[in-house]
Amino acid sequence: LSIMYGDGQGVKKDEKKEIYHLEQAAIGGHTNARNGLGCIEGYRGQHDRAIKHFTIAAKQGHDESVGNLKKLYEVGKVSKEDFAATLRAYQAAVDATKSPQ
Repeated sequence: LSIMYGDGQGVKKDEKKEIYHLEQAAIGGHTNARNGLGCIEGYRGQHDRAIKHFTIAAKQGHDESVGNLKKLYEVGKVSKEDFAATLRAYQAAVDATKSPQ
């Protein structure tokens, strides 16, 4: 639903409804939605909020969020320690989804 409201697909374009549905999906554990919220917050200049969203998604194994955090790390918005901790949690999440075979 957030994409539909964001793009105006079959409904009137509505940013508030787009964000509402992203938030609901993120609360439900949808990592793409969490990453999307991070992108919106970053675009708005709310880097601390963006970092929180990207970190949560990365810790759940979301690749794109790791890339977004890396970009923020490279410009000094994320500390080396926080980035390293997130990478470890990301790797643990990825490893947990792998088959033992």
